Amino acid sequence: MSKSRLFSTLHCLRHENPLGLPRSGAPPQLPRMQRGLPQKRRLKDVRKTIAVSSAKGGVGKSTIAVNLALAFARQGHRTGILDTDIFGPSIPTLLNLSGEPRLSEKNQLLPLSNYGVKSMSMGYLVGEDAPVVWRGLMVMKALQQLLWEVEWGGLDVLVMDLPPGTGDTQLTITQQVVLDGAIIVSTPQDVALKDAVKGVEMMRKVNVPLLGMIQNMSVFTCPNCNHSTHIFRSEGVTQACSKHNVPFLGDIPLHASICDDADRGKPTVVAEPESSRAKAFVDIAETIAKKIELRDIS
Repeated sequence: MSKSRLFSTLHCLRHENPLGLPRSGAPPQLPRMQRGLPQKRRLKDVRKTIAVSSAKGGVGKSTIAVNLALAFARQGHRTGILDTDIFGPSIPTLLNLSGEPRLSEKNQLLPLSNYGVKSMSMGYLVGEDAPVVWRGLMVMKALQQLLWEVEWGGLDVLVMDLPPGTGDTQLTITQQVVLDGAIIVSTPQDVALKDAVKGVEMMRKVNVPLLGMIQNMSVFTCPNCNHSTHIFRSEGVTQACSKHNVPFLGDIPLHASICDDADRGKPTVVAEPESSRAKAFVDIAETIAKKIELRDIS
């Protein structure tokens, strides 16, 4: 019985070298599955997938992720956003959506939509005030369902809103999903940048293309006197980009309207489409679209 199981496990290896041993002194180069690693694959019916990360909480990552998704939709792309934060989902609030998703005929979750963007989040599956008090195995099972059991119905681009940190969720996504690139969000001060750089290095270790960094809350302009103040320092992210050889994607200002728009579930790209703040999001989305060749899809 043991021999049968051994050979069935290794059935894809060539019979003349069943253990995959090196023949020239080099270490064995076994397929990912044989090394105990998951096989990377694309999400079904999704052409391009990008991850928005920060490795630090409270820097406005989710607000930027949802505005980028809305900017892609505004450019005419079929767009979705996947909230992968199991413990603290933000997308339902940002898109003013609630209610439990329906199931398709294939028992797949059907996304909820608003403002022309499809979305899926743990926040739709639990009560608004209900905490998710789960251990790791339950969290990973929920993440697997969010990744592989959603019927997106054909997307040009999916924005993944990653939770803070560089732990299990980030590792699972980067090891299992083919990502066309990652974006790192940070504010300019050192306490946020130190973690953002860890996020940069993680993406490099797992071989995910780095599209660049976004500097959030870069400058505050007084609505009364129009004087500009760099509350969280200036050029912190641009300096980090230069030091670590990462493209700089752009600045998002610190403005009360961006916060107010997010809290009322109508993000800036939709609420104030002609404002300079919305233009900042749209310009960054256009840069990303070119980097991932979104417009070249036929």
